[in-house]
Amino acid sequence: MSRTDYYHTEEAPKPNSIVAAASAVVVNDTGEILLHRRVDNDFWSLVGGGMEPGETIAETAIRETFEESGLDVSIVKLIGVYSDPKHVIEYSDGEIRQQFSVCFLCRVIDGTLKCSDESKEVKFFSVDDLESLKLHPAQKVRIDDYLKNSCSAFF
Repeated sequence: MSRTDYYHTEEAPKPNSIVAAASAVVVNDTGEILLHRRVDNDFWSLVGGGMEPGETIAETAIRETFEESGLDVSIVKLIGVYSDPKHVIEYSDGEIRQQFSVCFLCRVIDGTLKCSDESKEVKFFSVDDLESLKLHPAQKVRIDDYLKNSCSAFF
């Protein structure tokens, strides 16, 4: 399924859904950040996805990280809640979603890095390498918030 991201643009269609989702800033022992290059829009992105019935939002972050990267993680802290009504995602199946995501800082505890059916590549990047990547602005906001190392969550 393909998707089109609209970010602070007048051309965005009107949303017809809001889905609870989680994303994760996963860091390794050297401070590099995990990203995957998405199949549906070719952007580099944090791992994450929609919450499923019967799980907590924290469990969503852990599950999605494993599914999209092969890594088991533990949650360190909440980075922020991102619910920007000017970030709209249109899917090829007709869903038009207003962005809503809870982002967590996570540390790797086990696993082997691998691609999923949602990604072309999965790898860790140094903070200096991020500027050269095709990274969606909404993802950059979350990473920038992580880098501020605040003791309070962002809303």
